[in-house]
Amino acid sequence: MTKHPTQMTATAIAEGVQEGSLSPIEVIDAHLTRVRERNKRTNAFVTITDDLAHEMAVDAERAVQDGEPLGPLHGVPVAIKDLNDVDGVRTTSGSLLLKDSVAEEDDPFVARLKQAGAVIIGKTNTPEFGVGTTTDNRITGATKNPFDTDRVSGGSSGGAAAALADSLVPLAQGSDVGGSIRTPASLCGVYGLKPSYGLIPRGDRPNAFISHTPMFHTGPMARTVADAALALDVMTGIHSRDPFSVPTDTEYHTAIDQPIDDLMIGYTPGLGTYPVEPHVRKTLDDAISAFERAGATVDRIHPDLGHDRTEILDAYYTMATVLWESLLDDLEQQGFDPRGDGRSRLRPYLVDLVVEAETPTTREYTRADIVRTDVFDGLQDCFEQYDLIVSATTGTTAFRHGNKPANIDNQEIEPLRGWVLTQPYNFTGHPAASIPAGFVDGLPVGMQIAGRRHQDSTVLAASAAFERQRPWESHYPE
Repeated sequence: MTKHPTQMTATAIAEGVQEGSLSPIEVIDAHLTRVRERNKRTNAFVTITDDLAHEMAVDAERAVQDGEPLGPLHGVPVAIKDLNDVDGVRTTSGSLLLKDSVAEEDDPFVARLKQAGAVIIGKTNTPEFGVGTTTDNRITGATKNPFDTDRVSGGSSGGAAAALADSLVPLAQGSDVGGSIRTPASLCGVYGLKPSYGLIPRGDRPNAFISHTPMFHTGPMARTVADAALALDVMTGIHSRDPFSVPTDTEYHTAIDQPIDDLMIGYTPGLGTYPVEPHVRKTLDDAISAFERAGATVDRIHPDLGHDRTEILDAYYTMATVLWESLLDDLEQQGFDPRGDGRSRLRPYLVDLVVEAETPTTREYTRADIVRTDVFDGLQDCFEQYDLIVSATTGTTAFRHGNKPANIDNQEIEPLRGWVLTQPYNFTGHPAASIPAGFVDGLPVGMQIAGRRHQDSTVLAASAAFERQRPWESHYPE
């Protein structure tokens, strides 16, 4: 029996459209109907681009009828995070200061998605300026987890993850400066890939060089590995407006069929320093055998990152504060006054975290860079022996709204970010994905798979092999 379009993968939709068995208009109408019916349940979308989506679908159908060359995502609905620009669509960045801001051009990767035939269905929710490991703001409120709406979806790409898990869209884009793709992917049970730094170009302005502090990535999120690989093919490659973008001649969708018999995998649930809840650890201990069944060799390892989790997080905050301060500087150049009259429109936690934070000194920043170097060296030591490092993505499952964890496995943690194991790979730029590894009390558990720099294909190959052993596509809420 043919699946309903909203239950189909992006790969299946693209194939159906190209074969003529699916109508782009019917596909987008089915998804828009589901979004209208169910978005109140999760608050995943902040803007639904009905007119644009229908216009793009009509153009896509006309291209099919006229026999024109079709792109790899022709007719596939795609959601864009509300930190990124789609020409003619508002970009609020989750802030009251920008609630009426309308983009005047596409971000580089958005233009590439359009060129590949994708249909932009809307913008997904994010915390204010993407600052946060949960998704909530003063414009649209919190995004809820489709598996339990009393719980968080993670952040900052929480809207994207929830939209995928609730089958509102087959493909979405996220961004990741400290785990913002992988954390919500883990809590919502979807696949999220933070590619190697520079693989997907960005269009940051007025400061084109800000994304290295710490490393800021854009990446695909999907319900299947194949869909993420298909999107990665479209989004990657050097761009004249991004000084950090790198060329690539890799076809990532071919990686999903590669065997992993020769791979060496180092398994470390807590990356040597992070606490992990026993029930999460048990789920991962059970899931790791899937790699062995697929032919890989798995060893338990104890990496030495040179610093404990508190020191790593302190270094991250030093670097992130520089990034966040620059966001406020950009707003001032646009005529806003976030440190003065506009301060009351910012969320209190953003005021505490950024506006009232002491700007790091040059010496403090340099010390943070040394910590970053030690973390890089510790991971590189592991990658000299192992192709992949596998760990928990988050130390716990999705928690209730307003109830951030302060303790994991009897160890006190910093509630905002102490429960995520993602920041080290934003220091280093390695590719890292979160893959659904199982469930605890009906809540998803994410497994983080990291590879050597610019060996994203290996991460995808291992992810696909794991998915074949432990498929999860049928486990999403009805």
